Amino acid sequence: MHIPEMDRILLDESEIQAKVGELAAAVSRDYRGKEVRLIAVLKGAVIFMADLARRLEVPVSFDFMAVSSYGHSTQSSGVVRILKDLDESIEGRHVLIVEDIVDTGLTLRYLLDLLEGRRPASLRVCALLDKVGGRKVAVPIHYRGFEIPNQFVVGYGLDYMERYRNVPFLFIMKPEAQAAGKPAV
Repeated sequence: MHIPEMDRILLDESEIQAKVGELAAAVSRDYRGKEVRLIAVLKGAVIFMADLARRLEVPVSFDFMAVSSYGHSTQSSGVVRILKDLDESIEGRHVLIVEDIVDTGLTLRYLLDLLEGRRPASLRVCALLDKVGGRKVAVPIHYRGFEIPNQFVVGYGLDYMERYRNVPFLFIMKPEAQAAGKPAV
């Protein structure tokens, strides 16, 4: 696949899928005998959640939230807005927030505080990517895939101007492409 904005591949498809399997095994072990509500943060976490859910060995149900702290930028503004809330109550349920990437931690901190107030039986976080170098607030990540450098990554659900979510690997953008702010064609 030719991607003009790609500098280099950070994680290939086999590395990602192996890690998803490890995370699914850990979640299945910890939630044995329980049903877990997976909450994907739209849009980026959908692909990760689908792959994770298919490998879980416990009963699951899905719900989705859409939040924004980026807008059309490649950096978080720090202002979190809920664009779509949950469809069902999580009171008394075991909830696992499924995140594609944790960067500043501001969005996740907001979600944790919001959802904790809805009195779930438990509330944990599973994140495929942890960009520790971008962290502004501390957040718990109970199931962590990869720690990645503080660079703009795209693919496997993460987009660049709504493009490349379908790419099965993660790549780092060329600095000049990111600076240009528009996709090459």
